[in-house]
This record gives sequence, structure tokens and C-alpha cells, in this order.
Amino acid sequence: MKYQQLENLECGWKWQYLVNKWKAGERITRYVDTSEIDLAIHQLRSLESDPTLVLEWIDNHMAPDFENKLKQAIRAKRKRHFNAEQVHTRKKSIDLDYRVWEKLSERATELGCTLSDAIEYLLSEASRSEKASRTVSSLKQDLNKLLSSD
Repeated sequence: MKYQQLENLECGWKWQYLVNKWKAGERITRYVDTSEIDLAIHQLRSLESDPTLVLEWIDNHMAPDFENKLKQAIRAKRKRHFNAEQVHTRKKSIDLDYRVWEKLSERATELGCTLSDAIEYLLSEASRSEKASRTVSSLKQDLNKLLSSD
């Protein structure tokens, strides 16, 4: 499935990606000399208000081995962006402790399904179990009433 490329939007993503990678300590420029690196980074950071100029910065200053990483990141961002437009394709996330994720993963493997399917299955099983428990409880109460009324 092809996703439309929107230059203004993607330039902003590229700028943000490059700045985040630089802040994380990765080498994003083609230069070895620190003064050239500092100058290139200063130019990049000044492009925040006009991200379309980031394409020129990329051609002039970005490390060649970083190009593939950038393309992959933007492709993934584009896909997430367009998938987020519809509820059924929007990515949802939940915060799980590792041990909970591990148990859920094991259960999903046992069931031969995805994590989402396993969660759905476990919720429906819990609901059925709760209904059965309420029914048994109700039957016990009714039986106690019948036995105590004699």
C-alpha cells in the first residue's frame, strides 16, 4: 500500500528525527572536525521554523551512511501517520510490566494467536467465568431459601 508523500510534513519529521538523533549522541554529519560538526548542527537547529530547507541541509551535511536510517524512519512515520486517520488502523498501545507481557506472550503462543487475540480471549473467558459464578451464587441463595423455608 502506497502512502502519499507530503513534503512539508515529512521535512518536519526529518528535522525532528535528525535533531533527536543528534541529541542522543549519534553522528549525523559527514564531518570529522568538531567545529564543522558544530556549524552544521547550528544550521540544522536554525531550520526549525522552516523545515523544508532541511532537504538542502541533508544533501550538504548529513553522513551518507545515515541516509538509509532516515529513509526507513520516515517511511515508518508516514505509514503510522496515514494509518492513524482511521480508527481500525490506528496503532494502540498499552503499558505492560515485563513479567505481565511475558505471561501474555506465553499464553498467546499456547493459543496460537496474537497478543491482541489472547487479551480478547482472556477477557471473554473472565466474563464467562464471572457470569457462571453469579449464576452458581444465585442458585445457592435460592436453594438456601428453599431449605430454610421448610
